[in-house]
Amino acid sequence: MILFKSSPSSVEAVPHGRARSAPRRSPKPLHVINERLFHDALARERKRADRFEEAFTVLLIAFDRERLTPAAVMHLAESLSYPTRAADVIGWYEQGSVLGFIRSTAAGEPAMAAATLTDAIRRSMERGLPADLVASCSIHCETYPSRIKAIAPAAVEAGRSQQGPSRLARAAAKRTLDIAGSAACLVAFGPLLLCVAAAVRLTSKGPVFFRQQRVGEAGQPFTMFKFRTMQVNADPRIHQEYVEKFIQSNQPATAGKDAVFKLVNDPRVTPVGDFLRRSSLDELPQFLNVLLGDMSLVGPRPPLPYEVARYKQWHRRRVLEAKPGITGLWQVTGRSRTTFDEMVRLDLRYARTRSVWNDLNILLATPKAVLTGKGAR
Repeated sequence: MILFKSSPSSVEAVPHGRARSAPRRSPKPLHVINERLFHDALARERKRADRFEEAFTVLLIAFDRERLTPAAVMHLAESLSYPTRAADVIGWYEQGSVLGFIRSTAAGEPAMAAATLTDAIRRSMERGLPADLVASCSIHCETYPSRIKAIAPAAVEAGRSQQGPSRLARAAAKRTLDIAGSAACLVAFGPLLLCVAAAVRLTSKGPVFFRQQRVGEAGQPFTMFKFRTMQVNADPRIHQEYVEKFIQSNQPATAGKDAVFKLVNDPRVTPVGDFLRRSSLDELPQFLNVLLGDMSLVGPRPPLPYEVARYKQWHRRRVLEAKPGITGLWQVTGRSRTTFDEMVRLDLRYARTRSVWNDLNILLATPKAVLTGKGAR
């Protein structure tokens, strides 16, 4: 639940009890909103922070409900509400056992350090609650989004917990399509796979397959397979610098038919590799990734770790909300000159509307995109 500074008509009242008076408290009454509303407010605040890149602070106080009186609950709420801000959200994170506090950060305003806020709340509690009760309380405080580069596990689990029976059924149908489609393609393209493997092996030194770590669903790393198109031990810094500039500038990636994240005249690419890239034949081994469950036939392009490190917070939703795919919405819409933000928006649109029917439509449109050069990656 959340404690909100709002009208009583929209909240549930705090249990009655005489709280100890504390200096400088707001005379406004405090109200407790139910746990569901608190988590709704937390989800909205996360989306706002992701979109506008503004941080907010979350503080949780866990206590033993058997020892806490209604007056002590009121004092805890008052401790969280001081100093008061109109936009602060206070309430139950877990009904009856964990109080929560959300403080937004306005544009241009630095976020309050978690340690500073925790100390202020604990001092306020010590002024009005028994020492043994304060000592038994557990306080956790953090600023969202955090500065770590990893995907927040809490966000992943929250997304998974919201999957109802219909979404689980759609996921099962999509996985069935992936298994059947990838197995059929591996059988149908078997002779072509052998020919490409022989061409790669005979024209340059090194292994036939190129194994590369990519970021998959929910931010989990996996090894993606491709036919090798570059010289062995090629310097990855060329591509890394290109990707970083592309993401930061938010300008179209190329002026030609090459698609997003494909360098023009890359000196590391072999003559056979150049043909494989332009024809997208280098992607065929990814049907193995689909069969293993790391990828889907249709989904967002699987990013490299150093790409994700450059993402804005809202960009990361593309690896949280859908499994990466061999082909996708942006590949078949003729957006080979797309900006990075436009590509992410297409991925998020796919995640919102994905279904087996949509996947079939994208798969049917992929051959045309490949033949015209718009689907090459």
